[in-house]
Amino acid sequence: MVLHHEFIKIAKQYPDKLAIIDRSTEKNVTYARALIATLILTNRFRKYHDGFIGIMIPTSAGCMLSVLGVLCAGKVPVMINYSTGAANNAEYAQKKCGFRTIIASKALLEKIGCRMVSGMVFIEDIMEEIGAAEKVKALLKSKLPLNILLRAIHQGDSDDNLVILFTSGSEKDPKAVQLTHRNIGSNVMDIAKVLTVTSADIMLANLPLFHVFGHNINFWLPLLFGMTVVSYANPLEYRKICTIVREEKVSLMVGTPSFFSGYLHQSEAGDFASLRVAVAGADKASDSLRAGFIEKHKLELCEGYGTTETSPVVSTNLPDANKPGSVGRVLPSVRVKIVDINSGETLLPGNEGKILVKGDLVMKGYFDDLEETSLRIKDGWYETGDMGLMDEEGYLWHRGRLKRFVKIGGEMVSLVKIETVLLSLLPPGDDCCVVEVPDSLKGARIVAALNKSVNEKKLLKAMAEALPQIALPKQFVILDEFPKMGTGKIDFRTITDLVRQKLQE
Repeated sequence: MVLHHEFIKIAKQYPDKLAIIDRSTEKNVTYARALIATLILTNRFRKYHDGFIGIMIPTSAGCMLSVLGVLCAGKVPVMINYSTGAANNAEYAQKKCGFRTIIASKALLEKIGCRMVSGMVFIEDIMEEIGAAEKVKALLKSKLPLNILLRAIHQGDSDDNLVILFTSGSEKDPKAVQLTHRNIGSNVMDIAKVLTVTSADIMLANLPLFHVFGHNINFWLPLLFGMTVVSYANPLEYRKICTIVREEKVSLMVGTPSFFSGYLHQSEAGDFASLRVAVAGADKASDSLRAGFIEKHKLELCEGYGTTETSPVVSTNLPDANKPGSVGRVLPSVRVKIVDINSGETLLPGNEGKILVKGDLVMKGYFDDLEETSLRIKDGWYETGDMGLMDEEGYLWHRGRLKRFVKIGGEMVSLVKIETVLLSLLPPGDDCCVVEVPDSLKGARIVAALNKSVNEKKLLKAMAEALPQIALPKQFVILDEFPKMGTGKIDFRTITDLVRQKLQE
């Protein structure tokens, strides 16, 4: 399966149907127009000599069509994170993957105050330069019979790179993940099967396409099944998103728990009446968040699990097969095993260990990093770095990153579990992050970072009812704000540094 070919087949099948309703620009794009725009951009992007082309455009018709144009031109899109440190991320990507050209948005740079980076070409300028002759040529080309049209663009192979995405960098420097047409394609087909998607579905696309969750679910999944995509660039405009879901009668919506929490608090009754599936991923969803959606909207918020390296979805709960607290059953073509962290032996259901994943969804590898790739993929099994267990009914339970376990007094203590208990005791909307800091006597100690002052004695007493003494935080640190990634995920790396600095002061 070559995904840009699959898109063209769909565009020819549904020419008059709306492909993208862009609520940021208030422009509607039919599949026929999307195909014409893709062919125009293909012609433009062919002139660049780089094998990779960076893309730094907010979630929009412009971003999606640029990705398609890059692929049809025989290049590989490198998606650049613009949420924090955009210019540095752009230069990091250029250096890591050895390319120069970045298709960027002038409006984005102005909005986020990002400096110009050498090699940037603005999508606004490209669109302004397109003349009538270019448009007519693309229009005529789009009318060619499918088999002739497919031969006129880059052919490609299912094992070619479809995209380069970067890991979040929440724990260390971002790695460049190579995902192929086969990787994303197999995951799209699995998701479509379990969600029973059809061309009648309407997908909300408000996640950034530099993140794998958005790149797959908000972009490829809907466009490969002839759906209408409703795009909006800023997922943090909670009230606006709720209005868009209501007005456009969105049926499928995914997001991070952080975003869903914002939507819950800003929404009004009836805003989510059109939704048939809502899935939270990329971070742990709390019991209170799920309960809030049921109480306010009679909507079951399903939780799933995935990683950048697995395209991303490994498992998900579904409205008719939902076990709250778990991350659902594994997708049809995916294999998962839980292994002992020391011996590597496969564990029986109910036993906690490292989560390993195998299947066509597993990445080709990290770009230009054979050593890290070989450490993470062995015999086709990708070691996620996450801890979890599989229960007797086949539901996967995610226990947190292995790096977010700390050994104290010979016992493995989960920082995520401590956070879960802590969050259940804090007022709604409060943030917390539990980190480990070095301790000269015990090797490590647990510190809880909060965004508001608390009665520490009272809180510790309540926590002691749910946690062993060894897992109770030894200190509390108040941070003015909690740094987060572009997806709304807490930036553990930065928070750990901030906590350690505060304690040194």
